[in-house]
Amino acid sequence: MSALGPLTISQQLLTVLGTRTFFHHQDRVPTDSAVVVVSNHRSFMDAPLLMAALNRPVRFACHHYMGQVPVLRDFVTRLGCFPLDAPEQRQQTFFHQAVQLLQTQQAVGIFPEGAQPMVKLTSPRTMGEFQRGFAHLALRAPVQSLAVLPVAIVSQQETTNFPIPLKFLSWFDPSEPLFDQSGWHPMVIYQRVDVLAGRPLWITASQRQNYQGKQAKTMVADLIHYCQNEISSLLSYGS
Repeated sequence: MSALGPLTISQQLLTVLGTRTFFHHQDRVPTDSAVVVVSNHRSFMDAPLLMAALNRPVRFACHHYMGQVPVLRDFVTRLGCFPLDAPEQRQQTFFHQAVQLLQTQQAVGIFPEGAQPMVKLTSPRTMGEFQRGFAHLALRAPVQSLAVLPVAIVSQQETTNFPIPLKFLSWFDPSEPLFDQSGWHPMVIYQRVDVLAGRPLWITASQRQNYQGKQAKTMVADLIHYCQNEISSLLSYGS
């Protein structure tokens, strides 16, 4: 198992779970450049699903607690994911790790809704507000050829279990307020799912030059708005 790469593990996981995946707009996916993949997020399957659909390893930033639970830590590491640090070091170390990956023309995956939709079960076609980290990364990273690729995951058929008490996860990550409540963590398993690539947005040299002062805030907001609109439009597919 340890000899298998993240892409192979992802493909095998989908096979074992019997997930039928349909990928749309594959021609939009950049193949020879650094990419920041931005997607909606409801299931532990999302990272391997996106890797299998994009047909390339994607280094996903994942929740801090995933690096604290021994068995889970081993699994996400084999998938090529990098758990976020504790809150006090999170921003600096995330940016450092992600930039190093992008500078070697790799794909970095980010779920900008955060942990909320993973903890509180949501409809397959709803999407929460995006956090700003991915936009700052894309505009600040000193990478010459970089695309931001919005991707929508649209579950058409799924099952849901509730195997883990939220309080249990708080033992591993007491800094996460979402775990400090009663109830159970949902586990969504896709049986049939569409993955739709949006139109990539290439970061230009002029955008990087203008990413300063008051302009930086506007540019970040514009990039977030673009990705939210792309994914929201794709989520309506088949509805």
